[in-house]
Amino acid sequence: MGPESLVAERIVADRVASALRDVPGAEVTKVTAVELEGNRFAELTGGSLFAAASVVVVEDLANLPQDLFEQVLATAKSPGDDLCLTLVHGGGQKGKGLVDKLKKAKVPVAEAAAIKSWELPRWVAGEAKRSKVSMDPEAAQTLVDAVGNDLRALAGAVSQLGSDWQGQHVTAAMIQRYFAGRADVTSFAVADDIMAGRPGPALEKLRWALSTGVAPVLVTSAIASSLRGLGKYLDARSSRMSEGEMAREVGVPPWKIKDLARLSRSWSPAGVSQALRAVAIADAQVKGAASDPHFALERLLLAVDRAHAVQR
Repeated sequence: MGPESLVAERIVADRVASALRDVPGAEVTKVTAVELEGNRFAELTGGSLFAAASVVVVEDLANLPQDLFEQVLATAKSPGDDLCLTLVHGGGQKGKGLVDKLKKAKVPVAEAAAIKSWELPRWVAGEAKRSKVSMDPEAAQTLVDAVGNDLRALAGAVSQLGSDWQGQHVTAAMIQRYFAGRADVTSFAVADDIMAGRPGPALEKLRWALSTGVAPVLVTSAIASSLRGLGKYLDARSSRMSEGEMAREVGVPPWKIKDLARLSRSWSPAGVSQALRAVAIADAQVKGAASDPHFALERLLLAVDRAHAVQR
């Protein structure tokens, strides 16, 4: 259950594989819920003339005809020894009544929850381990910055990196080279340059990024994220915390603390506050308040650069 389709597909694949290891000759059938008209569900789950055991996967459970709710519930509660039944629900309210009944009946549930953006580097690290690719946390973050938030794209990138650099430890520098022309024009790269006081390169990367299809809202989001992290660091830096504790307090990976410490030497709390106000205005503009979102972003970079110069 859950909206993350890649995770759901892997859960289903593992379950089907496990069932076939137990009964190699079992018949496997995958159907969508809307296909279960008439007696189709009973036919699929009742065995067949060709196999003594059945593996049935019902996808898109949210669209199951209501007159089948009780039959599906009864079968899921007591599938018998010759049936492996897997039901796939993409989350949301549709069909939730059946899902609640399944949970109440103690039918096992595997979650395929959406991965939050801040969890993506950890997910990439797990994917690298799954694919037997050696990768450090900074490299995982760099890959997310380069490829984006789509799990399938990230999984494919990890697989490709492992194939091309088999047996080698993958670093952030290697990923930046590998995705040259893509990693260098992401919203995070624009944010890194403007936060470091490099308006010229930031404007150049912004124009290239926008020309290659990067959504304007991703740029405002990346800059806002960088500013919020820096603001939290400026508030917490006087505390006697270890690097790990500081990272948890600020909400960034531990390796990012060194970057924030370097930035804090040239930013003031007043400057961060001024820059965040500029981001809020630009965010509204790129979401429709202005006729030219690209121009709004260029003005934002200049405003953030001015805020960078605000004295303590």
